[in-house]
Amino acid sequence: MLLNRRSALISASAASLVLPRAGRAQTPTIKIGVLNDQSGPYRDDGGPTGVVCAKQALVDFGISGMGFNVEVLSADHQNKPDVGATIARQWIDRDGVDAIVDVPTSSVGLAVNTVCREKNKVMLNSGTGTSDLTGPQCSPNTIHWTYDTYMLGKSTGGATVKSGGDKWFFITADYVFGQTLQRDTAEIVTKAGGKVMGSIAYPFPETTDFSSMLVRAQASGANVLGLAMAGADTENCIKQAHEFGINKTMTLAALLIQVRGVRALGLDTAEGLRWSESYYWDLNDRTRAWNDRVKGKTPNGIWPNMTQAGDYGATLHYLKAVHDMGVAAAKADGRAVVARMKAMPTDDDCFGPGRIREDGRALHPCYLLEAKKPSESKHSWDIAKIAATTPMDEAFRPMNEGRCPLVKV
Repeated sequence: MLLNRRSALISASAASLVLPRAGRAQTPTIKIGVLNDQSGPYRDDGGPTGVVCAKQALVDFGISGMGFNVEVLSADHQNKPDVGATIARQWIDRDGVDAIVDVPTSSVGLAVNTVCREKNKVMLNSGTGTSDLTGPQCSPNTIHWTYDTYMLGKSTGGATVKSGGDKWFFITADYVFGQTLQRDTAEIVTKAGGKVMGSIAYPFPETTDFSSMLVRAQASGANVLGLAMAGADTENCIKQAHEFGINKTMTLAALLIQVRGVRALGLDTAEGLRWSESYYWDLNDRTRAWNDRVKGKTPNGIWPNMTQAGDYGATLHYLKAVHDMGVAAAKADGRAVVARMKAMPTDDDCFGPGRIREDGRALHPCYLLEAKKPSESKHSWDIAKIAATTPMDEAFRPMNEGRCPLVKV
């Protein structure tokens, strides 16, 4: 059953932003919908802070002087593909939304990817992790911005094998993201000379108790516990692994955790934990300045992570393309906007200079982060140091290996 307008948009009217308001009826308007988890396990890794970061792109772009308005809507997809697809269709058909941003949870992301392709609108993905979005499911309407399962597996998995972690056991969220993350990481581990000792999948998002899975992992003979999950699931699993003492016999490989999650664990628990992100607030002067502009606007004092920074970076580059080609042309043809985005070099304060490949993959460096010792931290958000950097041309799957139909090989 289709959602009604009130339930589909949730609090979209309250979250909307129109700049400038004067002369709105005479000025063309681009509509952007931020679609993410605003009430479940990924709320703090996307959610309201992701909306704030997308809106920050309007401010930094200088929309008030560009001759067109931008309206930002937001909604909660509840991590359900049917809900996400329904909201996307209603946004496009009823509300004239031109681009949809974020969309964590890979099953939802793939569903919205299909809708945007059918409707010839733009998908600016930051939260969906599956590398299939630039592989078999690639679309001329989609940009995959922040990270993907191949990047995470290569950075975290590859580094772990090099340091001696060559026997892996996976605990995996049983949906597209977890399955793809395990697949891509296992392939990288085995190519590096490691071995997968076993795995277990758990129901998502219903699971909070990982104790039986942790016992099984401990008995497998593996020396690495690969957590193919994200958000609150990763935090809960790490906490329970510490309670069982598993961290003393196995390396915990958090294949997707972000800075807020590590901070929530606390450095007493997270010390030495390694994970990968494409943005961290303390990378350089540009990231620190951007974080200072945004952090006072976010709910609950959250400092943005890479997914939320990706909402900013993708939205900013989209606005540059719209301005470059003209609002009327951009509203008429989403594929043309994506083609223009691919033709233009990327550059923003979160990710620095980069580019977008033919398959829709946005390229930027990837950073292997390591949680600091409590004594090394200057304040509660000073939690990580850079253990390694993977250049942008090496961080993501080679384009000729992705089986994207858009790529001529």
